[in-house]
Amino acid sequence: MRRFIAMLFSALVFLAVSAQIIEPIQWNANMAMDSDTEGHITLSASVEEGWHLYALTLPDGGPNPTKITFDTTPGIKLDGDITPSTPATVSVDMIFHLELGWWDKDVSFVQKFKVVDGTSNKIDATVSFQACNGSSCIAPSKETFSFNVQSKAAVDEEPAVATDELPVVNANSQLNSTVDLWAPVDNVEQTESISSSPWWLIFIWGFGGGLLALLTPCVWPLIPMTVSFFLKKGTPKSKSIKDAMIYGVSIVIIYLVLGLLITVIFGASKLNELSTNALFNIIFFLILVVFAISFFGAFDIKLPSKWSNGVDSKAERTTGLVSIFFMAFTLALVSFSCTGPIIGTLLVEAASMGNITGPAIGMAGFAIALALPFTLFAIFPAWLKEMPRSGGWLNSVKVVLGFLELALSLKFLSVADLAYGWGILDREVFVSLWIVIFFMLGMYLLGKIRFSHDSPLEHVSVGRFFLSLISISFAVYLIPGLWGAPLKGVSAFVPPLYTQDFNLYAGGQFEEFDDYEAGMKYAADNNRPVLVDFSGYGCVNCRKMEGAVFDTDVVTEDIKENFVLIKLMVDDKQSLAEPITIEENGKKVVLETVGDKWSYLQRHKFGANTQPYYVILDGENGKMLTRSRSYDENVTEFVEWLNSGIENFKK
Repeated sequence: MRRFIAMLFSALVFLAVSAQIIEPIQWNANMAMDSDTEGHITLSASVEEGWHLYALTLPDGGPNPTKITFDTTPGIKLDGDITPSTPATVSVDMIFHLELGWWDKDVSFVQKFKVVDGTSNKIDATVSFQACNGSSCIAPSKETFSFNVQSKAAVDEEPAVATDELPVVNANSQLNSTVDLWAPVDNVEQTESISSSPWWLIFIWGFGGGLLALLTPCVWPLIPMTVSFFLKKGTPKSKSIKDAMIYGVSIVIIYLVLGLLITVIFGASKLNELSTNALFNIIFFLILVVFAISFFGAFDIKLPSKWSNGVDSKAERTTGLVSIFFMAFTLALVSFSCTGPIIGTLLVEAASMGNITGPAIGMAGFAIALALPFTLFAIFPAWLKEMPRSGGWLNSVKVVLGFLELALSLKFLSVADLAYGWGILDREVFVSLWIVIFFMLGMYLLGKIRFSHDSPLEHVSVGRFFLSLISISFAVYLIPGLWGAPLKGVSAFVPPLYTQDFNLYAGGQFEEFDDYEAGMKYAADNNRPVLVDFSGYGCVNCRKMEGAVFDTDVVTEDIKENFVLIKLMVDDKQSLAEPITIEENGKKVVLETVGDKWSYLQRHKFGANTQPYYVILDGENGKMLTRSRSYDENVTEFVEWLNSGIENFKK
């Protein structure tokens, strides 16, 4: 409960500050003289948990690498290359189809130098960098440090000072003649999707998995046997209920500890890496296929029998709380052939969400669902008479789970396919496989398909009929996706629309401006509101928003008919015709690229530096017409937000 309250409070705090400037990378620098003629400069980056700093070299077409440059007086000569304290982690990025390197922990960079002239010398170090996490990126940023080089006798360690030789230029006068368009807005109110904090979704996944585990042939028959033990003759009912509750709590503790162990072993950075690492996704795909084959009856996944026998004998030799705990542990081991694949799938899904608390939260949900019936039946033993008897339906549950495991496995294969650019699982191929899987599941529920361990189906129950109806209807729902239908209900699972080779549903494209002043002028001349999209070539969630929201017909038509779209790439590397020096937060910052300019606009006018970031403005004065918006794939809410901007513009 304390953890839940803490997480809830943290989420509220995050929502409150989501529109503010964030600085996940903090830099500091120092210089040390190793001798009278040799020294080194150390630039240290403190990386906030969950974020990563890109490597010094990256392939073209991806995000901005970390770039460190030195400007020295003639008396200084750099000695060798920049050396990082630890090598960068290298992984294939599923969005850019590139192998990228980054640091997700604190790192420092050392540059050695020699003094070749004893006169007064100076070194300026400039760091250009970009950082991202699982849901957003900051715009490319710069830090500049200046050092006065003296002999070792004069100073052993020289702190960095901000450079002050560049003239300060009024940014607005150079960037735009209409100052009001760049004027900062007041009271920026930004919405944030709960999808950025998916712990509640992981808990639901876990709870649902626990309910499914109850319906398997490894767990269901154990319920009346275990409850009967607690309700044995001669034992006061109050003690039986107490023992059953301790038994349920023990189950929760066992699975929660398992989740916490996964969290401790992997840590935040590794779990975040799992969501995009192609190799891990291939492994996840193979694991889920093996689980599916197991549920279809080809083999059972079992733990060594001596484990369960040893724990069971320990339960018999002990008494009290210890005995009850070992009974719960025995249940976990004995039921593993059925619960193992469910737990494995849950942990895979939790890990792929990149949430450090995901496995623990998922296991808590799973264990609570699994423990509930043992406790409730002990409190209300009369309910035992209403329990369905064991039979062939339990095996049918396993087969249904096998079909679902097989369908889910394709999601992870799709991630790897996108990462390596194989092109073997394009959107229509993925949808075709899902159509076949869910149609066959419907046929199985109707008794048209049987596996070796299935009992003969004399008649179709009402429950099986409706489940079959749902499965076949879902398969029919997927069919238009073969020709490019958006399939919003499963957009989080199927590959993006750009992998679709044949698309009959593609709407017309809207015109967009890549220059703020030009777009604002066009909007003022044509009396239209402006939708400004702060994006980036290295922004993962920007691509997700484009595929899931902007490419839908309703959003496309709304923007075409009512807005002027200005899309500003904050990591655009094209050089400005003339660099601009501005003063920001007490520091002098040089805007050298087009991306620098748009990043400054976002920080200066809206007080934000993460992408994607959307605002609706009045083209004449640059005033906001409604709250800003960030990453959220809910199309309905996005359209409502657009409409609120239109209504305020008309007023």
